[in-house]
Amino acid sequence: MSELSIKLYSEALKRTVGFEMFIPNDLLADEEYAARPMKTLFLLHGYHGCAGNYVPQHLCEKYKFAVVMPNGENSFWIDGQSTGHQYGTFLCEELVSYVRKVFRLALTREDTYIMGLSMGGFGAIHSALMYSDTFGKAAAMSSALIIHKVAQMKPGSSDDVANYDYYREVFGDPEKLESSENNPENIAKWLMDEGSTVPELFMSCGTEDFLLEENRQFHEYLELINFPHTYIESVGGHDNFFWDEYTVKFIDMMMK
Repeated sequence: MSELSIKLYSEALKRTVGFEMFIPNDLLADEEYAARPMKTLFLLHGYHGCAGNYVPQHLCEKYKFAVVMPNGENSFWIDGQSTGHQYGTFLCEELVSYVRKVFRLALTREDTYIMGLSMGGFGAIHSALMYSDTFGKAAAMSSALIIHKVAQMKPGSSDDVANYDYYREVFGDPEKLESSENNPENIAKWLMDEGSTVPELFMSCGTEDFLLEENRQFHEYLELINFPHTYIESVGGHDNFFWDEYTVKFIDMMMK
């Protein structure tokens, strides 16, 4: 397994940024997968997190796929309001293009996947929907689908995570958020109305997770508009025990 740490200049973020990569190169893939083109998984961290690999190495080798791990700070992996905060553009356009040109990976939609947890779960869902012609599959665990909560915030208010000014910078005017393209519900509906190709979507949330109701609400909305997806609930909280379990389960589902 090759481990790479790479720096490049991002026009979207207006600065030099770094990302990590794991590439299996020891030809240990199962015979069933060895001959196929190498898949590429873009792996997103959560709030307070940073680039890191939470996919077990043996799965990368077994299924023959590379892992790309960018740093998204606390951006929710979408384009913020101010200059140099266009994290969605960086991830889904610049970084994907760089990996394709330099490493000749993620060359097709069918070979390009995305996965995230918590804030990264929101980012994986939003990115896969917003760039449905780029990502063929997406997996999201304990997703921070907090759009409707943020939409109710008023100037001067805050919650246990951040204040109104932070949410406004990330998502735009909260009063307009529910009808904007930062709301994954809207993008899913637009794709279905247009008859567009949609990503294969996998979601999970623990029954003791504080984000459970938000995940249920999004799942129910997807069912309402007949958006195909897999949604799983099981015992667990907002923690590494749950994420480790579903990282393995979703990798198996996505890569087979």
